[in-house]
Amino acid sequence: MASFEWFVSLRYLRAKRKQKFISLITIISILGVAVGVMALIVVLAVYTGFTEGLRDQIIGINSHVLVQNFGGPIDDPEKLMQKVGTAEGVAAQTPLVYGQALISSSSDSSGIVLRGIDPVTARKVIDIEKKMKSGSLKSLTTGEELPAIVLGQDLARQLQVRLGDRVRLMAPDGPLSPMGVLPRIRVCQVGGIFATGMYEYDSTMGYLNLPLARSLAGLDQGVHAIEVKVDDVEKAGEVAQAIAGRLGPGYAVRDWMQLNQNLFAALKLEKTGIFIALDLIILVAALNIISALIMVVMEKTRDIAILKSMGATTKSIMHIFFYQGLVIGVLGTILGLGGGLGLCAILKRYKFIELPSNVYPMSTLPIKVVPTDVCIIALSALIITLLATLYPSWKAAQVRPAEALSYE
Repeated sequence: MASFEWFVSLRYLRAKRKQKFISLITIISILGVAVGVMALIVVLAVYTGFTEGLRDQIIGINSHVLVQNFGGPIDDPEKLMQKVGTAEGVAAQTPLVYGQALISSSSDSSGIVLRGIDPVTARKVIDIEKKMKSGSLKSLTTGEELPAIVLGQDLARQLQVRLGDRVRLMAPDGPLSPMGVLPRIRVCQVGGIFATGMYEYDSTMGYLNLPLARSLAGLDQGVHAIEVKVDDVEKAGEVAQAIAGRLGPGYAVRDWMQLNQNLFAALKLEKTGIFIALDLIILVAALNIISALIMVVMEKTRDIAILKSMGATTKSIMHIFFYQGLVIGVLGTILGLGGGLGLCAILKRYKFIELPSNVYPMSTLPIKVVPTDVCIIALSALIITLLATLYPSWKAAQVRPAEALSYE
């Protein structure tokens, strides 16, 4: 019986000379589904690529896991780092001192977020060395007359300084005197300039060596935090939990997702909104399927009546038109998958769409195809198109042979 239903449904899809319009609507329906699926694949691939590119930019200058002490500075960082290093998945770690100050040059002044690092171990945790435009992190360890500072590109441009130029750092929380709180002032020379591609970092951040950062922060010893790099960035949360279990309740251990929770939650919500919006394209194609099948039912009313008179059941008639919609949905989905994946491959390989570097953190259009997204897109397209066939199939099954043939 199933072969008979398939045979009739495929015959109905091939229009005769007098039914070219119905055939055109069928083709438009297939193309509509294909365009919707292709648009979903390409847009979600670009959006996923952009999200991962942004993630890599953020992780490149920040650690995967950050360990802090609830009670204040970490007095014995070496001992703590030994405990952290025993956790499975930890690749490297480095101490960190952070603070805020006012930085000024002969031309201008600005606020700055200072990060005191150990240049030797920091290279294993953060990728700031790869983002250096001039100079090097090695300048933080050289015994020059003045201590070095590494500045973001936009901050250096605002201060109008280059390599070797002098800048003044002024930390507000200095020692108490009869005149009030005296700021801590240090004179440095620019030892390097970096560019991450993100204005928030390039315009406000600077790197110092640990002794200078401690003196500006008022620390005699110890550090503010331990930065940790893990073997697998996707398992940073599990590693963070393992570290927290070894250190006990006195420490705050957060992974990169928790440190940037609001940003990535907003990106995930926006991706869901884009998926729902683009699904409307497939919904429009589904309406075309409904109209095409209804026109076929109206044109084939006499044929349906004859089939019922010859013994075809109501279920068989429903199957005939359901299979028609199934063929349209499957063909459209296959064409959309092929077109979308092919276009993504072309965009990823040739990278002919360039992005302005002063606006986006990447130079070309990012593409990242996630198999799970592709499966969800294909499944949603098939479900929508199959739901669109239910009413025309039911309508065809309600045809009464006596009434349909009495007017012939």
